[in-house]
Amino acid sequence: MKKILNIQNQMTTAPNLLPTKVEQIEITDENHDQRLDNFLITRLKGVPKTRIYRIIRKGEVRVNKGRVDVNHRLSTGDIVRIPPIRIAERSEEVFVPSNLKEALQHSILYEDDGFLIVNKPAGFAVHGGTGVTSGIIEGLRLLRPEAHFLELVHRLDKDTSGCLVIAKKRSALRAFHAIFRENLVKKTYLALLTGQWKKKKLVVNAPLLKNVAKGGERMVTINVAGKEAETVFTRLTTFEYATLVEAAPKTGRTHQIRVHALHLGHPIIGDERYGRDDINLVFKQKGYKRMFLHAKTLSFSHPTTGEIMKINAPLPPQLEFLLQNEKPLISI
Repeated sequence: MKKILNIQNQMTTAPNLLPTKVEQIEITDENHDQRLDNFLITRLKGVPKTRIYRIIRKGEVRVNKGRVDVNHRLSTGDIVRIPPIRIAERSEEVFVPSNLKEALQHSILYEDDGFLIVNKPAGFAVHGGTGVTSGIIEGLRLLRPEAHFLELVHRLDKDTSGCLVIAKKRSALRAFHAIFRENLVKKTYLALLTGQWKKKKLVVNAPLLKNVAKGGERMVTINVAGKEAETVFTRLTTFEYATLVEAAPKTGRTHQIRVHALHLGHPIIGDERYGRDDINLVFKQKGYKRMFLHAKTLSFSHPTTGEIMKINAPLPPQLEFLLQNEKPLISI
């Protein structure tokens, strides 16, 4: 056990050094319930995520001497085997564009000792990955070098704006993961859909299955073999060629609102993956340069105090301006 503790001390004093020989790391309370891939991404700073996923799949990373997948959640006392990582496998220094840094400096909606909530700008991934040098979390870490812990609680699509929760403590991350899993967080989105709606409210219950298109692009389809998914759509305003709705997902599946809107025959304006190219082109000429999907509110009980929280993310000025130039037919 002394060997394990010594390794931990070395890693703590020099966190950016990659292991040059096999290491056995004991999991402490600080990392209890953390996903294996997230633990390694934080631990092996500078190593591409594709490399980390590869060594897990090949069994080079083991937990308690057994093979596990990337989604495995660690427990206090687990022993994680980390193989040697060649220096040549380091990636270049993370680059965060100036426009992202500027946007993040003015995006904080709420913050306390345990977590913060930002109004995520559209056009930026929540984290770096294949083909993406950096994202929201890398930008925040760069802006706050003194922060010892900053982790995403959940995710939003790259082209979606709005409420995004970032944990500042491991305990807050665990607490939020629990309330998200138990569907104790109420989320509402604003979406501009193609066409005119006649009904005030529509509920979509349709299972979603992740798939991969021929070009390698990840797609989600409605399929009986998929996971249960429910979204409540409420009409807000009907325009000449579109309808503004509030979408309240009861589950948190990948691309849920986008695919359910498509299922209704009213895809989201500007959605290049599930939308209609002809309609997107018309709205692009009117100034719509992004998908019109915005995570408007988050409602939940504060994980520490129990206080009822409702965080509202204002609609980006560009979308607000574009809406003002549409011709409303019905307002409620």
